Amino acid sequence: MSPTRAEVPSGLLHWLLWPLKWAALQAMLLLLGLASVAWNMVALVLYPLLPREVGLRVGRAAISRGYRVFWWTAQALGMMQLDSRSLDVLRDEPGLIVVANHPSMLDAVMLVARLPRSACVMKASLMRNPLLAPGARLARYICNDSPFGLIQQAVADLKRGGQLVMFPEGTRTTRPPVNPFHGGVTVIAKRAQASIQAVFIDTASPYLCKGWPLWRLPPLPIVFAVRLGRRFEPADDAAAQLARIEAYFAAGVARRP
Repeated sequence: MSPTRAEVPSGLLHWLLWPLKWAALQAMLLLLGLASVAWNMVALVLYPLLPREVGLRVGRAAISRGYRVFWWTAQALGMMQLDSRSLDVLRDEPGLIVVANHPSMLDAVMLVARLPRSACVMKASLMRNPLLAPGARLARYICNDSPFGLIQQAVADLKRGGQLVMFPEGTRTTRPPVNPFHGGVTVIAKRAQASIQAVFIDTASPYLCKGWPLWRLPPLPIVFAVRLGRRFEPADDAAAQLARIEAYFAAGVARRP
């Protein structure tokens, strides 16, 4: 069937706008990176000057606010759509572990943007990166250099009233619906006597999934939605609790088309 007159201009418009959309998406990611580097330079100065608790609050609030600005910009430009308002009820709840599935590289950015008192678990290599580490150290994020140290830091932070954002898959999902879960989260919950709040991140976009290159333009807008799942109380049998949580996520994660 030959194309209609309406279809031809639409196709031409798509190809004409493609370079602009690609440039806008790359510029947005570049600005996020530059803003991160700028804040880390500020954090490098603040870290030795501020008392621990003040630095923690300032560091976490600044990262959260910066991520919210990123999402606001992305939506204003029509690049992304994010509905994460369901997290607002958790915003001021102390001593809570927030556990989510991990479809993309932007997952932590989504959650932390709405949870300004939360800490993330950082790779040891990133905690040694001079361009990224100062902000994480100021916010007292958790380093995963050793399982014992990670658990010890996380438990202490939760007992002081912090929140912990964790992705038990350990890396972005490669085997849908979820990768096998790692056991640290339920051990931390048991020792800190902290509740685990399940959070589902839903998206049909492949953008920044495992193996997706930064330079590749996905279908736009990129749509994410965050919804709350059930809450799990700490259990004496951490291994059995982890199996229950993994099965719950495997059944509840939205299947990608």
